[in-house]
Amino acid sequence: MTESTLRIGLILPDVMGTYGDGGNALVLRQRARMRGLDAEIVEITLDDDVPDSLDVYTLGGAEDFAQRLATRHLSQHTGMQRAAAAGRPVLAICAAIQVLGHWYRTAAGEKVDGIGLFDCTTSPMAARAIGELVTTPLLDGLSQPLSGFENHRGATDLGSAAKPLGTVRHGTGNGVNGPVEGVVQGSVIGTYMHGPLLARNPELADYLLAQATGTTLAPLDLPEVDQLRRERFAAAR
Repeated sequence: MTESTLRIGLILPDVMGTYGDGGNALVLRQRARMRGLDAEIVEITLDDDVPDSLDVYTLGGAEDFAQRLATRHLSQHTGMQRAAAAGRPVLAICAAIQVLGHWYRTAAGEKVDGIGLFDCTTSPMAARAIGELVTTPLLDGLSQPLSGFENHRGATDLGSAAKPLGTVRHGTGNGVNGPVEGVVQGSVIGTYMHGPLLARNPELADYLLAQATGTTLAPLDLPEVDQLRRERFAAAR
């Protein structure tokens, strides 16, 4: 960590917070505190520069216009890009994948340049993907299935430098390159899963915390989270 307090970035919640994905930062803070770690959430809005000193960064989903605002801001304020280059973890949800790619095309057909953290491009699918999404993770360090709720029209095509986060067991996922979902490149992870994602996938939450703190974390015994996972996997069947 950069300081004694774990600093969790909630990036542009004023424009990238349509689907409650800010809950991912809350989950990270709570799971850190339950282990006795001091943790705080740092909100970065369109009025703020993006620092490169945070320990972990989270971004949520948004609609087309908000995406363009976020893309412009992150292109001008490049602290998150510098942090990612230094190996700090970044979690990008849904539209944030598209913002972090090379470019994305809006539903109206406008092509918008992204910030290039992901080697991927995104174009609209013919039909919207809505519903429960379940995948088998491909990221080293994860062994448990991932689940979330997808609601998007983006078909995300991964380049050679990017790898999928998981293979699809139920749902649509990236919508191209076979049954794959999400993107992983360096310390940056993207997924189309809402939920919030980390409330439904504690193993991934702890993976991000371990990357942010540089430590091995003892597991937490939370039966209510196990029950939530059982209910969500049952809903996908």
